[in-house]
Amino acid sequence: MRKVIKKAAIIVNMLKPEASELVKDIVAYLETRSIASAVFGYTGDPIKPEIDDIDIAFSLGGDGTVLFCARILADSDVPVFAVNIGNFGFITEVSKDEWRETFEDYLEGRLGLSRRLMLEVEVERKGKIVSKFACLNDSVISAYGISKMIRLSVALDDTPLGEYRADGIIVSTPTGATAYSAAAGGPLLDPEMDAILINPICPFTLSNRPIVVQADREISVIVEQEQRARVILTIDGQMVFPLNPMDRIIYRQAAKKAQIIRSGRRNFYEILRSKLKWSGGPDA
Repeated sequence: MRKVIKKAAIIVNMLKPEASELVKDIVAYLETRSIASAVFGYTGDPIKPEIDDIDIAFSLGGDGTVLFCARILADSDVPVFAVNIGNFGFITEVSKDEWRETFEDYLEGRLGLSRRLMLEVEVERKGKIVSKFACLNDSVISAYGISKMIRLSVALDDTPLGEYRADGIIVSTPTGATAYSAAAGGPLLDPEMDAILINPICPFTLSNRPIVVQADREISVIVEQEQRARVILTIDGQMVFPLNPMDRIIYRQAAKKAQIIRSGRRNFYEILRSKLKWSGGPDA
């Protein structure tokens, strides 16, 4: 079924060398389709733009731009058209040279959506929620500055999993399984799974291993009283929130999923094979 699009937001990382020309091309093309557009460019830390009544969001950059788009659209059902003008993209499947053909395929109903689980993250302090975040990739609790071991108590619903003495802990979506969690030895997950990954970072006890749980479970992490370093919460590698001893961080699946327009030329596993060099030869 053909899509009806009246207005598009274009969120673009202007630090990318080809960003300006690509924005001009997209705006001009959308005008020929009678689609209004609003451009939101950024060159440093992105600030949430005021976006109203849009039918689609173009994400121009790398995976980081997609993560930002997903967070600001977390309460909506607006699909994200992710165009890769970065260097390394697991989420951005569409290259800058094929955006027009891919977008037309989407308009004509030939391409569907990849629906990705997002996390809702709350910080509870002395019985009150002091901050709340959405994330598409991961949430990391770690020491601030030079790596130091911290103490965290982790529970799944009402079941304690125990105390973790580690450099930190990653709570990741399937989409984020290819990011920090993979570098920390976690498994790769199909990005459209409904699951949550809990991965300790360099745990003192070697029996503390990554685990994958159903997405409808609630995960809670308490920052223990005794710490040798300041502790921080990082969301999608882009937002940082300082934590206090005895803070409780609560993770749940978000009410809505991120919707990312598929590429007609490659899928997640083809990207994995290429990016991770699964050649089977001596360079693998």
